[in-house]
Amino acid sequence: MDPLSRLFGSAARLKLLRLFLFNDDTAFSSADAAFRAKVSKEAARKEISVLSAAGVIRKRAGGQGVAYTASRKFPHYDALQQFLRTTTNLSDADLVNTLKKAGSLRLVVLSGLFTGAIETKVDLLVVGDKLEDKPLEAAVRTLEAELGRELCFASFSTEEFRYRMGVYDRLIRDVMDYPKRIILDKIGLK
Repeated sequence: MDPLSRLFGSAARLKLLRLFLFNDDTAFSSADAAFRAKVSKEAARKEISVLSAAGVIRKRAGGQGVAYTASRKFPHYDALQQFLRTTTNLSDADLVNTLKKAGSLRLVVLSGLFTGAIETKVDLLVVGDKLEDKPLEAAVRTLEAELGRELCFASFSTEEFRYRMGVYDRLIRDVMDYPKRIILDKIGLK
């Protein structure tokens, strides 16, 4: 079990804390929060109740039903948010292992959210052979649940990536010209 999960009581509570504090301008229903954090609806309802009672999140009733959002009035809001930001990280090996379920990976580049670069349009660039869309989307959703943030990603076959590099495709340039981390390179970019 992750040490922070032990500190915060459960992995579900930690995932939900990240979801609410990293998306503090968004309101989530308990079902939506459970889906995004990849926890059961029962666990989400229980943990949302605890977080609401603690004052970390607040209930908002609206036309769509009850939704919850981070409470900026929580006395330690900024400190808790900063703590979670600095302690939320996935190892490169964990990222690659999660993405391997989608096919044969040739290149994985982290940008945007992972590097602090604001201008980029893509947080994750995946290049591979025989990549399947549904497993790739499921892998990205798993990473989003761990990180507590939505990821913008792009995927290409090796052939298409080489072509786009050759014609100086704008999306590829946006990733390659700004701060990035290449965590897997079987193409030979480094």
